[in-house]
Amino acid sequence: MLSEGGVVFLLDVDNTLLDNDRFGADLGARLEQAFGADQRDRYWAIFTALREELSYADYLAALQMFRAGLEDRPELLQLSSFMLEYPFTSRLYPHALEAIAHLSTLGLPVVLSDGDVVFQPRKIQRSGIWNAVQGRVLIDVHKERALDAMQRHYPARHYVMIDDKAQLLAAMKRLLGEKLTTVFVHQGHYAAEFAAQLADVALDPPPDMEIERIGDLLDHHLADFLAASPIGVAATNRERT
Repeated sequence: MLSEGGVVFLLDVDNTLLDNDRFGADLGARLEQAFGADQRDRYWAIFTALREELSYADYLAALQMFRAGLEDRPELLQLSSFMLEYPFTSRLYPHALEAIAHLSTLGLPVVLSDGDVVFQPRKIQRSGIWNAVQGRVLIDVHKERALDAMQRHYPARHYVMIDDKAQLLAAMKRLLGEKLTTVFVHQGHYAAEFAAQLADVALDPPPDMEIERIGDLLDHHLADFLAASPIGVAATNRERT
């Protein structure tokens, strides 16, 4: 267990460590190839409605609902294998695993993700992320509502959250205050949508740090992450004395 004087790096997965948009595009192409564009669109409509209901993405539950009316199509059975055996290693962003290894020299990296309890862990395992963080993986419906449990599992003097969703980072910062440094990664469609709406979005508070890609973490040291937090800086200074 990490001592209370340490730093925990909390890492999102989708569009932070791996390109989930590319997986979605590949899944859409597979659906269209097997069933046509109309059925592809029907799957995504089911997926979107289910995500709004559950507050997280559940690809397998959407597939289960998608099967209605297609029970006699053998291609349907192949889709589950396509998802569960998808080569997520090939969808890691450049230097993602190296970034985790670098953070391991500065503190304790932990995956903090949202998602279902079957496909999301499978994705993290098949990508190599699970092994990279030595099984320190937390998956919840709402990351910002899992902070109490996260702190019980991984008590620390300071936390750093790395994510592609600026609004989520702001929500977590409001909850943890200066105990948390937020790092906004400009990757994936959520980050792109936020950038497009930036003039109309009042983000309070803004991210403490911003990077273009996950590999940029390799250029940062512990002091960089703590600089935005007086509590973090003070804690580190006490540890040195």
